[in-house]
Amino acid sequence: MKISLTGATGNMGQATIAELLKIEQLEKLKLLVLPGDKRFKKIIKKYKNFKDKIEVVFGNLADKEACKKLVEGADYVINLAAVIPPHSDTYPQKAIECNEVGVKTLVGVIEEMDVQPKFIHTSTVALYGNRNSLHPWAQVGDPLLVSPYDIYSATKLRGEFCVLESEIKNWAILRQSAMLHQNMLNDNMSDGLMFHTCFNAPLEWVTAEDSGRLIANIIKEDMTKDLSKSFWKKCFNIGGGIENCLTGYDTLNDGFKIIGGSAKDFFEPNFNAIRNFHGVWFYDGHKLEELFHYQKQTAKEFWAKFAENHGYFKLGKAVPKSLIKKFAIKRLFKSPNSVKYWVKHNDEPKLFAYFGGKDIYNQISKNWNDFGLLVEGKNEMGEEIDYDSLRKKERASMIDYGFDIEKEDITIDDLKKVAALHGGKLLSTSFDNLYQKLEWCNMDGEKFVANAYTVLKAGHWINKIYFENVWDFDRLAKQDKIYSQIWYDSHDENEDKLYYLDENYQARIKNL
Repeated sequence: MKISLTGATGNMGQATIAELLKIEQLEKLKLLVLPGDKRFKKIIKKYKNFKDKIEVVFGNLADKEACKKLVEGADYVINLAAVIPPHSDTYPQKAIECNEVGVKTLVGVIEEMDVQPKFIHTSTVALYGNRNSLHPWAQVGDPLLVSPYDIYSATKLRGEFCVLESEIKNWAILRQSAMLHQNMLNDNMSDGLMFHTCFNAPLEWVTAEDSGRLIANIIKEDMTKDLSKSFWKKCFNIGGGIENCLTGYDTLNDGFKIIGGSAKDFFEPNFNAIRNFHGVWFYDGHKLEELFHYQKQTAKEFWAKFAENHGYFKLGKAVPKSLIKKFAIKRLFKSPNSVKYWVKHNDEPKLFAYFGGKDIYNQISKNWNDFGLLVEGKNEMGEEIDYDSLRKKERASMIDYGFDIEKEDITIDDLKKVAALHGGKLLSTSFDNLYQKLEWCNMDGEKFVANAYTVLKAGHWINKIYFENVWDFDRLAKQDKIYSQIWYDSHDENEDKLYYLDENYQARIKNL
């Protein structure tokens, strides 16, 4: 058996390699590595006993010839490659090249093969956009409202749509949740990205090790069972389990416990955004676990292991908290990706996207006693809330999809209802199966082609963000009854903004 893997040097990639090499039937593992990426040398050194099984292909995912060389003779192709925040914010062109153009290139190469490998593509929780206590739970099929200015989410959305509409015979899409990995503190202490994390954002975590185990278990199961009905040509959420369903505040707090403090010791309420993040708890996160039994590590166990592996962080207990706050946290205010930078430079587009305007930002108290935290029984408006009840999936508040999202026997009436809720129409007059190419029309009269699975089961609906870096959800939600159910959880119905990136990828905003 031969497996081809992209994103090999990333955190999930390295965890996946470790698990794939345990598969006895593995003959060759081909890794696509960017020229100049020195991290692969550590992989080769670590697995020197497997040097006969590992082959490195140097090239870019958007390079067709490199992709051809990578997938030649493969039984499985696993795409883990992605340019993620904060790098996607700093180098948006690289995000487009990898997450969008690269996926289209790889898909095209597989489509042209006489004998196609099975294709596993990793997508992201970021497609669901901002969530709060009103709808903290989501499942595959929920509307995809990628957050304004998040070029990572936009490019991953376009890449996923390409896979869904491809001619690959056997594909599967895995939407990765927030991922815990051993490099996460170092990765997040060099940029203002941490200030994008809303304190009350629902976040479901999964470890890199569990994610790698999932990929390997999929292949092992597929070698012995028929997964055609249960797995292939479907989209899933990679969940971490109920113990890993936390909030942004929980996560920051757990990290700072290692140095003997809490999030309140180092942050103030107005350090972080109050909306425009991407995080959610997965209502259907159990589905992959039931199929492949990969969830082995809780967030609590992860942080215990992290503290054990990074003993030097414990030295922070001897340092005054005020100094850590000043030199580790406040120094990041200079980052163009931080809230305080936007305030200092009067960045109206960012302040409106992440707060609803500078006036709302200025109303946020600096005192934690005046700021509602879900973990302390208060929601974003300071109202009392039962946090334990909120985290119980059986009490989850789900949206109206216009049809029973769990049923398999979709009818043409279901298609028509969903299109109408989006403010559009189904133009095709016949319907035979979920993967039949159908013609639709959105509220602007723009025609597009997509299969029923893509629209009804995976939550896609064509709008400007599929073609350009323009976030038009304020206008769309006024007529789109599916979008409005989520968008207005964190946006006022009177908001009338068009968010976009200019030719230099600078954030812009205008009134509609």
